[in-house]
Amino acid sequence: MTRITKSPAGKGRAGARPARPGAERSAGAKSGAKVGGLAKAKHFFAARPKKARIAEEKGFDPEYAAALVREAMAAEKPVKEAATPAPDKETSKVQILLVTEDEDGMRIDRWFKRRIPTLSLSHLAKVCRKGEVRLSGKRVDTSTRVVAGANIRVPPLAVEGVKAPAVKRPALSEADARAIRDMLLIDDRDLMVLNKPFGLAVQGGSGTKVHLDGMLASLANERGDRPVLVHRLDRDTSGVLLIAKTRKMAADLGEIFRSRSATKIYWAMVEGVPRPAQGRISLYLAKGEAMGDNRPPRELKGRHGVEERRDIEKMRVAKHGDDDAQHSLTYYATVDKLAPRLAWLSMKPLTGRTHQLRAHAEAIGCPIVGDPKYGHGDEDAYRRKDPNRNLPTGVENKLHLLARRLILPHPKGGILDVTAPLPQHMKKTWDMLGFDATQYDPIMDAPEE
Repeated sequence: MTRITKSPAGKGRAGARPARPGAERSAGAKSGAKVGGLAKAKHFFAARPKKARIAEEKGFDPEYAAALVREAMAAEKPVKEAATPAPDKETSKVQILLVTEDEDGMRIDRWFKRRIPTLSLSHLAKVCRKGEVRLSGKRVDTSTRVVAGANIRVPPLAVEGVKAPAVKRPALSEADARAIRDMLLIDDRDLMVLNKPFGLAVQGGSGTKVHLDGMLASLANERGDRPVLVHRLDRDTSGVLLIAKTRKMAADLGEIFRSRSATKIYWAMVEGVPRPAQGRISLYLAKGEAMGDNRPPRELKGRHGVEERRDIEKMRVAKHGDDDAQHSLTYYATVDKLAPRLAWLSMKPLTGRTHQLRAHAEAIGCPIVGDPKYGHGDEDAYRRKDPNRNLPTGVENKLHLLARRLILPHPKGGILDVTAPLPQHMKKTWDMLGFDATQYDPIMDAPEE
């Protein structure tokens, strides 16, 4: 006799199998699990009203609610900094990332290297060629410059299976930070202007352990970003030094310097009195044999005599067309003098060659007082032996060169015009000679080109 049973929908079905023993118990357990999961979901949603509204639209279906819980919990897990996928794995999905203001103008390959340190440049070039990387919807190559506010489409990327290097944060020195604050002439949200003291190197080099660039690390923020040098001064030159607080500001200020939109005025005390009193120095300069990339290691410097080393570590006057020759141009004006021994010069360089003002002062026969490299020829030695032309007693043997004033358009609007005071050794000389540092500076009348 055929057995007739009821289906869950209430309809008869022939040939149905008899119910498995314990099936009722299993179904009850599942029902209890759903009820328990629903209770947990409701408790979870009680603190998350937005998620609760989404769940309510689905009638708090237990399976859907549980899925929402899993999704929300995963999204709320803290993301590890600089995490890198395993070897030969890919970042799991396409990302759309925003270019920050500090990244404006950066090459896209450097942008990727900054964001994903373990990404190989060959793989980046490949996905760029395939059109998978987009800048605001447009195809790019590795040399494309990014723009602040633009969106970059980052496809799934194969990255090397090594741990991304952590941001190197040098040990912060409160003493360095305090020393920089003591140098401040101007400080706004975009830049700083410092009064660099005599004897402090701007950047590191052979045997240079303390330098301003290293000291700026004491002002790094929590991401490791730190102020950036915009230009340089020689170790023994004092005065105005411009520092940008972001890479973008450094790029903007650098462009102002390159376009010669910045006016730089230096004061110098020189030996002798130049003739004419005001003039224009236009020369080609080239680096000495031991300058730049040819600088010998520190341990080898002692093999040369003092005079020989001095000659190969200074700029030399060259001819147009010579190897490494670059044109240099400076306007100068005599502000005051103690003839025939000393003159106070105001100098306005229109180019920015290494040691330019020091080399130009030597070239017109009036080397800067206290210069250890320039002004040591036979004629200079003869002048210093002359009791009527030698340096007055009491003038310190330190470089008398000051970056006195800097005037340029501020990238955020307005004009930046900042002046540095005389350093102590120069002030001593000015006071001794009775020179007035507040008198009119005739270099302001010099041409701008």
